Amino acid sequence: MTPASSSPRHARLIELFSAIQGEGLNVGTRQLFIRFATCDLRCWFCDSARTWRSPETCQIEKTPGGRDFESHPNPVGGDDLLAWIERQNVPGLHDSISLTGGEPLLHSPFLAGILPEIKRLTGLPIYLETGGHRPAQLAAIASDLDLVGMDIKLPSVSGETHWEEHGRSLQLCRDAHLPVFVKVIISDRTDARELERTAQLVAEIDPEIEVFLQPVTLLGKEERARLETEWAIAKQPLRAIVSPPCPDRVLAWQGLMKRTLKRVRVVPQTHKMLGQL
Repeated sequence: MTPASSSPRHARLIELFSAIQGEGLNVGTRQLFIRFATCDLRCWFCDSARTWRSPETCQIEKTPGGRDFESHPNPVGGDDLLAWIERQNVPGLHDSISLTGGEPLLHSPFLAGILPEIKRLTGLPIYLETGGHRPAQLAAIASDLDLVGMDIKLPSVSGETHWEEHGRSLQLCRDAHLPVFVKVIISDRTDARELERTAQLVAEIDPEIEVFLQPVTLLGKEERARLETEWAIAKQPLRAIVSPPCPDRVLAWQGLMKRTLKRVRVVPQTHKMLGQL
């Protein structure tokens, strides 16, 4: 589903802020995050369930890393977004701009129009974080991206099944010569057969694609309460919250995938360790 509020001129945001990237290939780098509202998935492990819906206002950081947020009404126009980005764009501070969510590709008409302007304004690479299940929308903005971090949703961990779409999205990136890596959330429920299928899917497109196994972060009481609230609002039955896998299983799963793939890393959510947004 594409939100009715998504258009070439406007999009609904959750927040814009400067922080340290905690996941994937850009881990440890400083990024300017543009977090888009709404998601069409309901992953059991989601720690950002607040992005499932579209709030009436978004939170915009005034100074990079200052956490001095101000509220602005949704939806947001392109001129306003560019002004906020320019205010954050301290020379030499950021390594790239992260489009995250929610699912940013639900806003592809807006992104197709504004990404060239963002690149002209900042000169920074554009990094897309996506669930990897919307290849048509990815194709619409691929020429303006510099890196894609794509989730492969294991049914046993996420409750979602999108094998065909994941394959098409990866192939699209390869055909467009667009750098891409894969992130796979693993938990105590992970089915090893799904990891084998993931490795085969990636290897058939390019065994050089880097895969990150990310153990799910155990939710605290407040995060769990928020997730339960979002499940209730979505009028869906609450799934049992997934927990991290034990270390010996992680080692075994990494070895399993390395039979097929050349680069398989295990990296947790480092931003949670640092207390970053």
